[in-house]
Amino acid sequence: MIDVYDPVYIVTILAFVFALIRMSSPATARSGIILAGAAMFIATVATFFYPGLGNLLLIVSGAAIGGLVGWYAAKKVAMTDMPQMVAIYNGMGGGAAGAIAAVELLQGVAGAYASLSVVGAVIGSTSFSGSLIAFLKLQGWMRSKPIVFPGQQPVNISVLVLAGIAGVLLVVHPAYPLLLPFFVLALGFGFLLTLPIGGADMPVVISLFNALTGVAVAMDGFAITNYAMVIAGTLVGAAGSMLTVLMARAMNRSIGNVLFGAFGATEETGTTMQGSMKPIEADDVAVMMAYASKVIITPGYGMAVAQAQHKVKELMDVLESKGVQVKFGIHPVAGRMPGHMNVLLAEAGVPYDHLFDRDEINPEFASADVVLVIGANDVVNPAARRAGSPLQGMPILDVDQAKNVIVLKRGQGKGFAGVENDLFYKDNTRMLYGDAQETVAKLVQALKKVQ
Repeated sequence: MIDVYDPVYIVTILAFVFALIRMSSPATARSGIILAGAAMFIATVATFFYPGLGNLLLIVSGAAIGGLVGWYAAKKVAMTDMPQMVAIYNGMGGGAAGAIAAVELLQGVAGAYASLSVVGAVIGSTSFSGSLIAFLKLQGWMRSKPIVFPGQQPVNISVLVLAGIAGVLLVVHPAYPLLLPFFVLALGFGFLLTLPIGGADMPVVISLFNALTGVAVAMDGFAITNYAMVIAGTLVGAAGSMLTVLMARAMNRSIGNVLFGAFGATEETGTTMQGSMKPIEADDVAVMMAYASKVIITPGYGMAVAQAQHKVKELMDVLESKGVQVKFGIHPVAGRMPGHMNVLLAEAGVPYDHLFDRDEINPEFASADVVLVIGANDVVNPAARRAGSPLQGMPILDVDQAKNVIVLKRGQGKGFAGVENDLFYKDNTRMLYGDAQETVAKLVQALKKVQ
């Protein structure tokens, strides 16, 4: 006899696959997310038909409380805070995977099931504690720059090895009272792994922990023979791993360098910049753009902080009404999570066909009359082409090749990497200082006055 939940799981697995395909395009991503959520809800309901399932009141209460908290947080969170919400919720997934593994180990599972539970526990616990540190850094409750100390990597490796030894002993000798030390070590490794990772690397870290959570869920699925968990976890792990690799490649760095390189721990010193920063007023920028043939807008985290995306959309509309071609150049790691700028601009109503990634837009900068850089820093820094720079080799947006570059910034500060930006001192660059939302609003008003 086929259990009720088995065919439902098969349907939900197919829905997960189809939802992931839908998420691959901005135009269909929303429907893909809705489909995945609906499939997960159905799979959760089907689980209540699992034979011998107990504590139903406790399970329903937990699901109701968690669902209400998640719904409220998702409704209230600002788009600028989305990266830290993704980090903390992903961490909750890792923590849940670790908790499932803990229950299995407490019940005395043996053999392969115990081994799978141990692996799931290590990965899930690492993702949970690591995501918590990522959240604290992104939220500004902890120093965003790398936190390093002497002998850090040997300490990290020692903690991981000890966690591995404790895990092996739990499998071989389940009677040993090692479960608590095992989880303390696994959680500690996640903390220690994430401390030396700076804010500039957070897009990669978020993707990596997302992948780890998926793998942990898959391991637990094997341990409790829940194939919906196996497939869903595998899909998340595979997608997260691919995204992590793509993000690392976007910075021309290896995953190992991101995790162990402490990028941004020290600022670049001993570099003397040639030239000076040259300020410009909004009215002058408006005239420059009004008579341009092509304007490329390059957004960064500063746009997100100022919540200026709607004003940027208005700026685009005014420029196009004057016959100016407008395009957006998006660096893969602009912002604090993969696709951050794309989501913000889509929220403001910027058409998808106006958004171009680095490889697509780089050949067009040389023919652009004006490039407007809004709150971006490291991803447009020509220092990446300079030997000896910490950014050396990082693929950037070649905005410095445009006829005129306008950099909209609050001040003269450096980016997450702590590297002086060569772009600001170029002869074709002018600095437009101020809050992004207020300044773009001034540009819109000034443009409307230009005949």
